[in-house]
Amino acid sequence: MTSTTRGEAGLQVVATAGHVDHGKSSLILRLTGIDPDRLAEEKRRGLTIDLGFAWCALPSGREIGFVDVPGHERFVRNMLAGVGPVRLVLFVVAADEGWKPQSEEHLAIVDVLGAHAGVVALTKCDLVDEMALDLAVEETRERLAGTALQDAPVIPCSSATSEGLDELTDALDAMVAGAPPPEDHDRPRLFVDRVFTIKGAGTVVTGTLTGGTIEVGEEVELFPTGRRARVRGLQTHKRAIDVARPVSRVAANLTGIERTALERGDVIGLPGQWRATGVLDARVRPVRRLAHPLTSRGAYKLYAGSAERDARVRFFGDPATGAFARIRLSSPVILDAFDRFVLRDVGRRETVAGGTVLDPFPPTRPGPDVDRRLGARERASRDELAALFVSERGAVRADELAASGDVHGALRVHAWWIHETAHAAAADLLERALAKHHEANPLLEGADLSEARRALAEALAARGIRGAPDLVDALLDDLEDRGLVARSATSMRLATHRVTLAEEEVDDLLAAVKEAEPSPPTVPDLVVAGFPSELIEAASRAGTLVRVSKELVFTHELVARAEAIVRGAPQGITVSAFREQLGTSRKYALPLLEHFDRSGVTRRDGDLRYPRS
Repeated sequence: MTSTTRGEAGLQVVATAGHVDHGKSSLILRLTGIDPDRLAEEKRRGLTIDLGFAWCALPSGREIGFVDVPGHERFVRNMLAGVGPVRLVLFVVAADEGWKPQSEEHLAIVDVLGAHAGVVALTKCDLVDEMALDLAVEETRERLAGTALQDAPVIPCSSATSEGLDELTDALDAMVAGAPPPEDHDRPRLFVDRVFTIKGAGTVVTGTLTGGTIEVGEEVELFPTGRRARVRGLQTHKRAIDVARPVSRVAANLTGIERTALERGDVIGLPGQWRATGVLDARVRPVRRLAHPLTSRGAYKLYAGSAERDARVRFFGDPATGAFARIRLSSPVILDAFDRFVLRDVGRRETVAGGTVLDPFPPTRPGPDVDRRLGARERASRDELAALFVSERGAVRADELAASGDVHGALRVHAWWIHETAHAAAADLLERALAKHHEANPLLEGADLSEARRALAEALAARGIRGAPDLVDALLDDLEDRGLVARSATSMRLATHRVTLAEEEVDDLLAAVKEAEPSPPTVPDLVVAGFPSELIEAASRAGTLVRVSKELVFTHELVARAEAIVRGAPQGITVSAFREQLGTSRKYALPLLEHFDRSGVTRRDGDLRYPRS
């Protein structure tokens, strides 16, 4: 990959679908001039095995990309990796063979994935007469009835003779023109479907980009592994670009990551914007004409984006006409609310259902209100969903929300969104707890930090918010940022709290120390003499006394005299000499010298202390 062209990519991607050998790849070749079958085995066997990619300019000048997917039943998993992130479809049915089993399964997949629009190409029309062609058109329309493609135009065409290709191109142009604009939430997801290495360039991934932009030079995160890389270059349709926009086919050259660290199903995004999940709540609907009941006992595989995972499904209602369900996955994936997915029955090797993600990070226990909770999510718009999540849970991690701006009724607290009522309740409880502590302990600087954390955790638990110690720390940071509290390494106080020392008590303490210097009472001795430890601590913090060790305090005058002694010995001074000049014992002399070492007054070299300039 090279970077020679400036520009931005933002175009529509169309996925093909249809039965094997109905002419998908031949049709793409005639439309684009690009053969999407890239593997030697595909050439030899005459069928698409893995994903192929091609592109062309439409009559309007719009550029369109095609993901050519395999039609054979054995390669449906590859087909799903290509169709998963795409919402526009070119559905292919051969006029000479008509509707086939894989036609039905591919239509079921397109339907449950929620295609926005489609065009149906009735290929190989040169191989049938006019009556047979009319019957093929009629049958195809009947098969499409009641699905996402029921209004799709059916265009008879032939890759061999070019018949109908102009009409097909016009229909594709109209579909792209009428498609909703790609969603841009400033939260990009590139669904990886290929990973390879280019000599001299390094690791390259390809996939369909949705949700936001990715730029050359940006740091990106690889989900679900959490590893980081940098975008060295971007291409779309073999053109180097600086910015890739949704929805487009993108090749990204990544530095700082090995090819073996990535696989199909991974997601490339911006750091911290996504979090993987292994459990989700969803609405699940069986595909039409399913010949057997859908039950929780089945062995399933879930397909979402370009990912494939083993899945266990627990239905909360009757799945015959659609039900809410909890799905547990064999390993984590990157999912968002309203993402579509497909379920295939492993034993029967068929697509049996599709669904919509409603809660990618559900509560541990579904609870008796599961229908109400999931029903509210199902009815919400994307703009309403973030506020709904925060309102119901009280606090939600920012990387669980598709919210690029403010969330109504919530406050951003570092990596969290917290409902404003939960935030106010927590702040009020902490304020009252600290005020009570200050009243009971006026000489202490503040409450122990663990007590403050416990108070906040209790406030959150009272609102049903549990299991998030980092949320407690985020709240403490936020309340400090807002000027409500102040904290040190070990304690927290109200920002308005100041220790007020009684002048008479301080004078008595100062006199007790000063009268006995240079060998004053130890802190335990002072406590026994009736001076509270809180008073001694407060006097030390206020600078009335100098705390040189856990058990010793001195007056400033004594410390100044001791410093003068060491500064008067530029040749260095021993502990013994220092002790003699100060007129005290080693019990007091050594802690004073160690205090000078820590504060930068002296430098120790062997048995000598030298004054620092």
